Amino acid sequence: MKRKYLIIGSLVFSHFFAKAQVPQDTIIEKINRTEIELVYNHYMQDGNNSAVTGGIGTEKLTVYGPSLTMKKIVGNNSLAFNLGADIITSASVDNIDSVMSSASRRDARSFFNATYEHQFEKQNLALFGGMGFSIESDYFSIGSKLGLVKEDKKKLRSYSIQFQLFNDDLRWGRLNPAYYRPVKLIYPAELRYQEWYDGYRRNSCNLKLGFTQALNKRNIIGIFPEITYQEGLLATPFHRIYFSDSTEVVEQLPRERWKGALALRLNSFVGGRLILKNTINSYADNFGILAFSVENETALKLRHDLTLLPNIRFFAQTGSTYFAPYGMHNSNETYYTSDFDLSELQTYNAGIGLKINPYKYLNKRMIFNGMLFRYNFLYRSNGLKAHIFSIVFQTEFQKKSHD
Repeated sequence: MKRKYLIIGSLVFSHFFAKAQVPQDTIIEKINRTEIELVYNHYMQDGNNSAVTGGIGTEKLTVYGPSLTMKKIVGNNSLAFNLGADIITSASVDNIDSVMSSASRRDARSFFNATYEHQFEKQNLALFGGMGFSIESDYFSIGSKLGLVKEDKKKLRSYSIQFQLFNDDLRWGRLNPAYYRPVKLIYPAELRYQEWYDGYRRNSCNLKLGFTQALNKRNIIGIFPEITYQEGLLATPFHRIYFSDSTEVVEQLPRERWKGALALRLNSFVGGRLILKNTINSYADNFGILAFSVENETALKLRHDLTLLPNIRFFAQTGSTYFAPYGMHNSNETYYTSDFDLSELQTYNAGIGLKINPYKYLNKRMIFNGMLFRYNFLYRSNGLKAHIFSIVFQTEFQKKSHD
């Protein structure tokens, strides 16, 4: 089933290449390169504010998240594929059918994405686009994106724009052997005597902008505004609501949502061994939520192939006007949720990482670029705690050709 578990941060890697100008009669050596990244995320959380049971009850779950990214680069063109799965064991989801159950329910989310990019070297311009999908037992999403990145001639300034579109179908049945097709929305067992919603689709569009500027040899600043619009079924069908008069219903939220965010980033190179990456984020939406976060990741070079990565993040938000805890909603309200993701809260997240980058040739074509180990601990003001473990392996195959 679709859940809002808190996997913090995505483990991705980027490469930037610059090619020198050469005379026309010079032989140009092209690199045909294949980059491979293997990632495993392990996420464990526990808490006592499950929206499945109306804002109380276990939130215990474990997510096992393997994924593979492969990027093929030939000249100025690249094609990347990303596929993986999140295998989820959750006691709270078992409570959709049995409120008093404490057994664990296993579910899985599978996903696949493909991205094509072309570099226009003379214009210092990169265009990219891609498509992908994500599927769970009660959820199927198709996404697409299109964007560009433009640098100035000295490569001290860059502009970026990206547009994303997601179309979601929230019906259950695709992974059930009896159906293997979308059948219906899944409500709590005792509330299936009627259809609570008149639709089962959700559409989202997202516009991301970016601007970076090198202030000097040691500091780079970035500004990243973002706006999102969603329409359709924004409530979760199996989230229970208990009114103050003991009446029980399912969650109801407006059918439109606007979100706006702004991130400010400053990367500072402190000497030859230390890099500070600082980010301030702000957020607002028409559900009444205002949010703010500050975070820092420090990269400390212990030696040429070994980097220590401590990080810390603080997040705070106001509660939605539609949120109230268990038994606190009034039955004459139009919209209501007891999902603590929409409550007033503060989150503290700290961790440590170790990055090993030997860039060692294992044979004439294969390079071992490195590996990353990371651990983070998350604590939320309503008592939710989470542990996140990640490991990343990066390797590369090269083949040279001549023009």
